[in-house]
Amino acid sequence: MATTNATAPKGATKKQSAGFTGIKSGLSVIIACGIIAVCIYLFGFGHMSNFKGAENASAAFSFLADGEYEPNGLVGTVYKGGFVVPIIWTLCLTVVALAIERFFAIRNAYGRTSLTKFVTEIKAALAANDLVKAQQLCDKQRGSVANVVSSTLKKYKEMEENTQLTKEQKIIAIQKELEEATALEMPMMQENLPIIGTIVTLGTLTGLFGTVLGMIKSFSAMASGDGGADSSALSTGISEALVNTASGIATGALAVIAYNYYTNKIDRLTFSLDEVGFTIVETFSATH
Repeated sequence: MATTNATAPKGATKKQSAGFTGIKSGLSVIIACGIIAVCIYLFGFGHMSNFKGAENASAAFSFLADGEYEPNGLVGTVYKGGFVVPIIWTLCLTVVALAIERFFAIRNAYGRTSLTKFVTEIKAALAANDLVKAQQLCDKQRGSVANVVSSTLKKYKEMEENTQLTKEQKIIAIQKELEEATALEMPMMQENLPIIGTIVTLGTLTGLFGTVLGMIKSFSAMASGDGGADSSALSTGISEALVNTASGIATGALAVIAYNYYTNKIDRLTFSLDEVGFTIVETFSATH
């Protein structure tokens, strides 16, 4: 009965959820995460202390003389992964930032107390035909579900006082109000989830791209020289390939977990809206 249409119907009155409703500009989050990722990559992982024989070098950071030093640990090896590393980190940080943002936004959409308890109490109030108590429960709960139920209850009362429409027309009006109210709340809950869903694939593909670049360097090192490979260039290529592979897989896995988790939370919320909406319509149909 509830709809997930992101486009609100014309003529509907927009309802605002109290509290945190999410970050509207996903692009700004990506840009901020990109700046942080590049700074960590250059000034953290690229510091001279992470490379052999570079402690007394004149350059402040190894990215000024990248090919001259070998890494002395995992941090330096990660830095050798190349320019793809901060790109993958940008995607990873974006997933983390948007996952945190969705946590607070969806928690606010659920309301102040347990959603299951709220639905149960609303159904009990409707069964007793106590619309005043049901409205009080909505005012106390807040959140997207309470907003939708409250709007539907107001239409319910309006239809009770209406003497011109038939019973079937009144039921249709209540159902329409439920759908319109839901259509206004759903975009807030789904905000930025498409970005996380895109990173599920993009993170893995970016890691694969870095892997291919690293393997190209490795094979180029094997082909150079008089029948022998340049060990330094060969190790650099392999390091770049493995670092990017690991980073890409980790980013994709994190994005999958976050996307599925919040999608499931939204599905539960939508199911609750359907359940309460069906109860409201059935109560009106049985008592009028």
